[in-house]
Amino acid sequence: MSRVAAVVAGVTIAAGVASGQSAAPNSQPNPYRTIQNWSKLPGRTIGQMATIDIDRQGNIWVIERCGGTSCADKPDAPAVAFNASGDLVKSIGAGIFAQPHGIGIDRDGNIWVTDTQNVPGKGQQVHKFSPDGTLLLSLGTAGVPGDGPGTFNGPSDVAVAPNGDIFVGDGHGGNTNARIVKFSRDGKFIKTWGRRGTGPGDFGTPHGLAFDSKGRLFVADRDNNRVQIFNQDGEFLAEWTQFGRPSGLHIDANDTLYVADSQSDGEKQNPPFRRGIRIGSARDGSVTAFIPFWNPDPKASAPEGVITDAAGNLYTAGNNFPVVKHVKAK
Repeated sequence: MSRVAAVVAGVTIAAGVASGQSAAPNSQPNPYRTIQNWSKLPGRTIGQMATIDIDRQGNIWVIERCGGTSCADKPDAPAVAFNASGDLVKSIGAGIFAQPHGIGIDRDGNIWVTDTQNVPGKGQQVHKFSPDGTLLLSLGTAGVPGDGPGTFNGPSDVAVAPNGDIFVGDGHGGNTNARIVKFSRDGKFIKTWGRRGTGPGDFGTPHGLAFDSKGRLFVADRDNNRVQIFNQDGEFLAEWTQFGRPSGLHIDANDTLYVADSQSDGEKQNPPFRRGIRIGSARDGSVTAFIPFWNPDPKASAPEGVITDAAGNLYTAGNNFPVVKHVKAK
């Protein structure tokens, strides 16, 4: 493992990855106007929403946990899509999940969803759906937690590389796993890396995944208050702490990095960072903008997922409130 022992403003420089911090935490400008209650979910109570993505038609997809914290024994379809106006246009996955968590859409428009808990016969899996909602592939063993090549324990997120290889952030804190699992495009196990810990390549909770234009894998290592960067063989490249306590990641076509920090409270949890969306560069690690969490209630759940559309609008998803839209202020 090649690593340059240099730290600048809390940013590790490693394996040729340059990093920088342009301002103190929470001080960057907010260039967005926030539109709350943007999405509409008629006839349903809004439960927990953990992650968000966008398809080729511009529909915004989120996981909605069937009006509460779980979908076990509930009839609702938890993977739901909204059009540009915030209207519900599609819902898939009814009857399949225990507690759906991560969602990712590949280049072919297939929808991938992780199931982070288990009940008898369900859970601890990663499911692939076609754009019309047909179940195409399932990874893991239904209802069986484990740390082998054919089992998961708390899979938080999934991302598909341009060549079709599948990467799963396997673990959600506590006694669950803390690793990345790699599969071929047809679901054959390739390798795994990581363990619970705080060192380079270790994980607390690998809560979110994203690829940059170079194919590097960015991991939201939430419990360790850092973003870790790897190549697709699992070689550690860098860790960045300047984006706060990351729950969700998104990297756009220009290598702009968007990080949802849902847990920093400025005092006890990862001080001095506060909750919100940090925006910067996946190339050099600089942070250029910050959207503070818009709900002043300290007990309110901040968003864990963030995505952008072709026009540069941001969308965030969190617990028990509709998808929120953020538009560039004029």
